[in-house]
Amino acid sequence: MLHTNMALHSGRACCRQYLLHLAHDNVDFRLPEIKALLSLRNQSFDTSETFIEKSPFWQLNGLSEDDIRSVMSRTVCGKSAFELWGHGRTTDELKRSLLAYPAESMAPYLQQNSTYKINVYTFNKTLEFKDRISKIDALDFLPFEGKVNLKDPDHIFCLLEDYGSDPNDIPDDPFHLYFGRWIADGQRELIRSHSVKKRHFIGNTSMDAGLSFIMANHAKVKADDLVYDPFVGTGSLLVACSHFGAYVCGTDIDYNTIHGIGKASRKDQKWRGPDENIRANLRQYGNESLYVDVMVSDASKAVWRKNPLFDCIVTDPPYGIRESTRRTGSNKDIIKPPEDFSGENHVPVSMAYHLSDIFADLLNFAAHHLVLGGRLVYWLPIYRPEYCEEMVPLHPCLTLISNCEQTLSSHTSRRLIAMEKTKEPEDSDKLVHLADPRFTSYQGHNSFREKYFSGLTKKNGKDSKATPKNED
Repeated sequence: MLHTNMALHSGRACCRQYLLHLAHDNVDFRLPEIKALLSLRNQSFDTSETFIEKSPFWQLNGLSEDDIRSVMSRTVCGKSAFELWGHGRTTDELKRSLLAYPAESMAPYLQQNSTYKINVYTFNKTLEFKDRISKIDALDFLPFEGKVNLKDPDHIFCLLEDYGSDPNDIPDDPFHLYFGRWIADGQRELIRSHSVKKRHFIGNTSMDAGLSFIMANHAKVKADDLVYDPFVGTGSLLVACSHFGAYVCGTDIDYNTIHGIGKASRKDQKWRGPDENIRANLRQYGNESLYVDVMVSDASKAVWRKNPLFDCIVTDPPYGIRESTRRTGSNKDIIKPPEDFSGENHVPVSMAYHLSDIFADLLNFAAHHLVLGGRLVYWLPIYRPEYCEEMVPLHPCLTLISNCEQTLSSHTSRRLIAMEKTKEPEDSDKLVHLADPRFTSYQGHNSFREKYFSGLTKKNGKDSKATPKNED
């Protein structure tokens, strides 16, 4: 009899549904983030037949409460998670759904010696206080036996109502209602606590905190991983990856940035201070022990031994807009110094580093230096009128996992690409582009800078025509 009860309890636990409430920004990045975090638990993304990716509410199946807590301990796209007790398109449907939920699953949270409170959350609509109270009162059919405690309850429940996403057409009644037990909140607070505005060392292209954590999650960065950024800049991505317990390192061609010297990026500061560097950024957040090192290096040159070294490569290559795309070298004839030359060391000049070459080198580097199953996550700039999926660089050793767009302007965007290493490089990979055109570098990336500024020029031209000139 005992074994039968345990089996029944286990079966019900597996059949439980969970509700994710997601933030309504960076919408395109949410699904790959949640999938990546679930895969860290060896779980797949299983949802309802009515799943709508753009919705702020997702129902998840086949998971345990520990799985949900693990996801919420990392996600910056998710706001809150609930054990879903009932849902419906109307209040009557919600009531029937709640009454059908197993009483034994509710019982541990409704006992007489426990305290609780009920919150009401509405998406795309603001309710007056009296309306919220009336909605809570309408749930009096639920067998709550404990006492209400609004300050520090043992259990929190939530009624969530979805009024659609159009702020100009808000319906009187919600499209869908949900009720469940609160389990955990996401990590949205990291966006504020790690804001670049409060960071010790920043540059012109320091990555936004929220996007940095999203990139780390897409890369499945975890404790004790070794993470590398070949275009490290001021180390925003290293800060995010170290937060999840990874050891971090990076390289950059800019000597001043690596050494934290030269002009400051803050408007009220002319020169960088003596302790403005990437190590200081990790120290600011208590993760200095995870700092391996950074060094001045050219991403186009081979400086690492050719074997798998890194668990993840997370980076934001330069696009030639706020930071130039340069590599060491010269188009001029190189004059070899005499053998008896004893002057100062030569400082190498730089030359253009085309975007198509940057991405080809990056994917080739990842194929050789990622461990099997490791991920490469990077940004790809796009001229939107010409975009097609064939523009995303591919490599025979790397499988494309996700491709998410962040719009920058009416004509430009950048796409967050996540790839996973699925096989080791072979000599035949060097010729694969001859057999399959998908592996040929897309040369159109090289004109991104010109197209970017050409779009700005057109926009400014329209604005100047629309604005009448002041006459004396």
